[in-house]
Amino acid sequence: MTETKPVSPLPSVDRVMHGPQAEVLCVAYGRSAVVDAVRAALAQLRAERTSKAKADGAADADKVLSLAAVSLAARATPALKPVINLTGTVLHTNLGRALLSEEAAERVAMVARSACNLEFDLGSGERGERDALVEELLIELTGAEAATVVNNNAAAVLLVLAALAEGREVVVSRGELIEIGGAFRIPDVMRSANVRLVEVGTTNRTHAKDYLEAIGPDTALLMKVHTSNYKIVGFTAEVAERELAEIAQRNKLPLAIDLGAGSLIDLEAFGLPKEPIVRDTLAAGVDIVTFSGDKLLGGPQAGLIVGKKDLIQRISRHPLKRALRVSKLTLAALEATLLAYRSPDFLRRDLPTLRLLTRAQDEIQALAERLKPHLAAALGDGWQVAVTSVASQVGSGSLPLDELPSAALALTPVSKSSAAPQRLLAALRALPTPIIGRVGDGSVILDLRCLEDEPLFLAQMQELARVKLKA
Repeated sequence: MTETKPVSPLPSVDRVMHGPQAEVLCVAYGRSAVVDAVRAALAQLRAERTSKAKADGAADADKVLSLAAVSLAARATPALKPVINLTGTVLHTNLGRALLSEEAAERVAMVARSACNLEFDLGSGERGERDALVEELLIELTGAEAATVVNNNAAAVLLVLAALAEGREVVVSRGELIEIGGAFRIPDVMRSANVRLVEVGTTNRTHAKDYLEAIGPDTALLMKVHTSNYKIVGFTAEVAERELAEIAQRNKLPLAIDLGAGSLIDLEAFGLPKEPIVRDTLAAGVDIVTFSGDKLLGGPQAGLIVGKKDLIQRISRHPLKRALRVSKLTLAALEATLLAYRSPDFLRRDLPTLRLLTRAQDEIQALAERLKPHLAAALGDGWQVAVTSVASQVGSGSLPLDELPSAALALTPVSKSSAAPQRLLAALRALPTPIIGRVGDGSVILDLRCLEDEPLFLAQMQELARVKLKA
């Protein structure tokens, strides 16, 4: 008969906490957090002892502390962390969209650490308006009479509708009833603002007479939406902004246009496809324009509203404005970004978004050639690494049909396993600084357009080399 080995009792919390290793953890995480983690580790070991798979039950204070240390480190690790965006999408919504300029990041850090004149007029010594910090800049850069800011462009549209048309009708072309990321749709936003949508025209063709026939005694606003995240081509027609502005003026109605991405400059001057310019839109007679801060503008997430002074005042007085207002961190980043536009000759240098969008293909190709041997060494014999030409995208619903010539590293499993690319993507995401790529034609594709920190990438390759990848 086999003699059953007695199971040693689990150490007490008091015993575990008396020792130099426990003191080290207490210094790092605080005594109460360590005690909680020790208790959780003991509970885990106690539960494992009831399992047939954990029959020996051996455990000492060191093992308990080891489990507690792993738990404490995991709990102390922030969920939001920097990643390396090699997806080929510059303004990637899921990866944070526009990167802030160095100046913008420094201004955010400054106001985060210090009291600031967020709503304090330094001249008069009295309470001020936070929007005043950026309003004059927006007026200067867009030609608007006034401006205000909320936390994103969907909020900007919601606020404009609620302030100018609540309980009344808003006329929009059927071909402009867009859906943005996360299944948010213009009709849904309009319902939330308590306005009644009046659709005119058809999906592909809308004419001036459609707007004219839709205008009635309960019409409060004409609205046009720039279809920045898709294009309708072929047999199409739409009413130009200037003509629509004339229709609105004749009928004593305001015209609002949601530009979505929006741009303060002529992107064609930088070799990029044309995108509506906010100043030109206002000059065409549009009363209110809304656009994003974290897309083509290259700043923080924000919704910018510019236009006629009397309408901006109505918008700013609406109760929703306070609920949708931006923080001092956003304003600091936005002001720094807007200030950069006062020096257009340096925009490509100072704004990461513009720099990445205009990066030359031969520069990216040279980077790929330099990185290829390092990645091949990290992956081993189970993978083929090749430099290939690819097409990057602007992203975040901007310029959806336009592609940017780029270069990538294509990683193909020698075994031709269909599961291997996904395993490699998971391994890349698990690195200390996660690398985010994509799969295409059975290979992992790492588009290098957005890679500017070459040493950081190489450091991740050293970590990747320690992982046993199954190809």
